[in-house]
Amino acid sequence: MNRLPPPDDLSSAAASRHRRFADTAAGLIRTLTHPARWGLRVRSALIVTVVITVGLAIAALSLTYVLYRSLISASDDAATDRIRQVTAQLALDTPADLDRSALATDNRLAIVQIIDRTGRVVQSSTNSPTRPITDDRPAPGIIVHDLPIATRADEGRVSAATVDGRGGRYTIVVATNQEEIERTIKLVAALVAFATPFIVALAALATYILVGRSLRSVERIRTRVAAITSADLTDRVPVPPQRDEIAALAETMNDMLARIEAGHSAQRRFISDASHELRSPLTTITAALELGRAQPTILDAAMLDDTLLPEAQRMRHLIDDLLLLARADENALAQRHIDIDLDDILTAEVARTRTTTALTIDIAVEPARISGDPTQISRALRNLLDNATRYAATTITVRLRRHNRHAHIEIADDGPGVAAPDRARIFDRFYRPQQDRGRGTGGSGLGLAIVAEIITAHRGTVRIDQNLPTGAIAIIELPRTDV
Repeated sequence: MNRLPPPDDLSSAAASRHRRFADTAAGLIRTLTHPARWGLRVRSALIVTVVITVGLAIAALSLTYVLYRSLISASDDAATDRIRQVTAQLALDTPADLDRSALATDNRLAIVQIIDRTGRVVQSSTNSPTRPITDDRPAPGIIVHDLPIATRADEGRVSAATVDGRGGRYTIVVATNQEEIERTIKLVAALVAFATPFIVALAALATYILVGRSLRSVERIRTRVAAITSADLTDRVPVPPQRDEIAALAETMNDMLARIEAGHSAQRRFISDASHELRSPLTTITAALELGRAQPTILDAAMLDDTLLPEAQRMRHLIDDLLLLARADENALAQRHIDIDLDDILTAEVARTRTTTALTIDIAVEPARISGDPTQISRALRNLLDNATRYAATTITVRLRRHNRHAHIEIADDGPGVAAPDRARIFDRFYRPQQDRGRGTGGSGLGLAIVAEIITAHRGTVRIDQNLPTGAIAIIELPRTDV
C-alpha cells in the first residue's frame, strides 16, 4: 500500500515549485525589459511579429480598399442599368405612362426619380420623397455618379443622367443602398482584426521554435568547440543531418580544426626538427670544448678550422634560415619591390657557383625583368644551384626564357633524381628524401623550403620534376614586368 508523503513534505515541494516558477518568470521579465539581453530566438520572433503585422495591415487595407471599390463599382453598374432602362422607355412613353417595373426598387436600388425641366418630380418609386434628392443636372448624354444629396437624409449613393424623352427633357436620378456595402466592409474588417493576432502569434511561435531548434545545433557545436584544447585537436564538431547552413558551418569548422591540427602538428615537428638540428652542432662544439678543457694541447688551429668553425657556421646558417622562414610565416617576405633584371641575377649566381665546383654548368638566358627583392631572388636561385651542385654527376643545365607573361627558369642536374613520392613534399621544412639526398650530403632540409617561400612571396611557382634521361629539374615561373 502506497503511503502519502507527510503534509510538510507536500508544502515544501509546492513551495519549491512556486519559487522555481517565480524565478523563471522574473528571469523572463528581466530579459524582456532589457533588449540587450534578448537572444536570437526572441529577436527573430520579434522581427517576424513586426514584419507580419505590418504586412497583414498593408494587405488588409489593400483588400478592404479593393473590395470597397469593387462593391461601389457594382452599385454604380446597377444604377447605370436602371438609368438606361428608364431612358429606353422615356423614348417611347411619357413619365406617366412608364411601366412600374422601371421604377421598382430592391435591396440594391433604393430610390428612382424622374425630374422635369422645372425641377419637379414627375414620376418616382414608391418610397421616394416628393422633392428631388439631388439638385445637380448632368449634361445630356452622360451618367454621373456620387452626386451630392439635396435632402438631409442619407439617401445612399446618387447617380443621375439627363435625357431627351417623349414630352421633353428629363433627369433620371437613381439612389443605391450603401448599407449592404458598409456591412460587408465592416464584416471583412472585423474578420481581419480578429484573425491577425492569431496569425501573428502563430508565426512568432513557429519562428521561436524553429530558431530554437537551429540554435540547439549551434549550441552543440559551441560546446564541442569549447571542449577542444590545444592538447587534443583530433575532436570534431557534430554535423547535423540536415543539409542546411548549420551543417555547412559545422563542416567549415571541422575543416578549420583539421587545418589547425595539421598546422599544430607541423609546428611540433618543426620545433622538434629545429631543436635537433641546432643540438647537433652545439653538441659537437660542446664536446670539442670539453675535450680542449681536459687536454688543452688538443685545442689547436686544426680543431678550430676542421670542427669548431664549420659547426658554428652551420649553426649560424641554420638560425638565419629559421628566421627567414619565421618572417615568411608572418607574410613579411617580398616587402621590397623594385624592377630587377632576372637574367643578370641568374648569370651572377651561376658565375659564383662555378667558383665552388668543378662541374660543368651550361647556361642559356633570355632578358627578363620582374618586380621583387633582388636579395631574396638571389637567395632562392643560389639554394637551387647549390642543391643541383650537391647531387649532379657531371653537368648542370640552367635555362631562362620568356614564356607568355612569365619568366621560365629551369635548373637541371644529371644526378640520381627525386622519386615521385618525394616530389610532393620536397619543399616541406626539414624534409629529406629517403635516398641519398639526406643529412650526409650536408643539407639541413630548409633550403628548398626557403625557395618555395621566396617564390610564393613573389607570386610565382616552383616545382621539382624528373630530368630526362636522369636527374632532377627545378622549374620556376615568375610574373614579368616587361610585357
